[in-house]
Amino acid sequence: MKEFWNERYSLSEFAYGEIPNEYLKEKLKSIPLGKILFACEGEGRNAVYASRLGWESYAFDQSVEGKNKAELLALKKEVEIDYLVSDMENIPYEKESFDTLVLIFAHFPKEKRKEFHQKLALLLKKGRTLIVEGFSKDHKEFQDKNPNAGGPKNVDMLYDLEELKSDFEGFEFIEAYQTQTQLDEGLYHNGEASVVRILAIKKK
Repeated sequence: MKEFWNERYSLSEFAYGEIPNEYLKEKLKSIPLGKILFACEGEGRNAVYASRLGWESYAFDQSVEGKNKAELLALKKEVEIDYLVSDMENIPYEKESFDTLVLIFAHFPKEKRKEFHQKLALLLKKGRTLIVEGFSKDHKEFQDKNPNAGGPKNVDMLYDLEELKSDFEGFEFIEAYQTQTQLDEGLYHNGEASVVRILAIKKK
């Protein structure tokens, strides 16, 4: 997958655009500023946006090309982000070191999903915020109709809301729902989509 993402992000155009995800944008309006981590952040559009709002933005992704694009975008927007090239197994962050954790279309293999989500949850301080948007199992219907709808082709990597809630045990779910939305995010997130969205507070 590393080669796939490096190839996708090596183009001059931003694969998923330069503007932030709409769900993230809406949720950040009501969360106190602090230290924020973006998992599997790709070309940096969300981390750069958070930095522009005054957040201390950290991000990681397995793609070197993703980091290169993210740093270009940060330079263009005149902000700083701390971007690490790493896979999930080797992320070095300390436990309970972030005020907000963000997973925007961060999809993991079925056999690793719960393990990775729980590993990420450990990085979040108690009482602080988790934001998730990802493609639901029902998104397969939109992928079949529209190749630019986005998301993993492997249905096992698409998300079931109840499984996601189980992965983040110890959280209070302020919002946890599945919905249809119209995506307009660069080249590869275009058209109708089925997504799951979570806003939660870490309690344990």
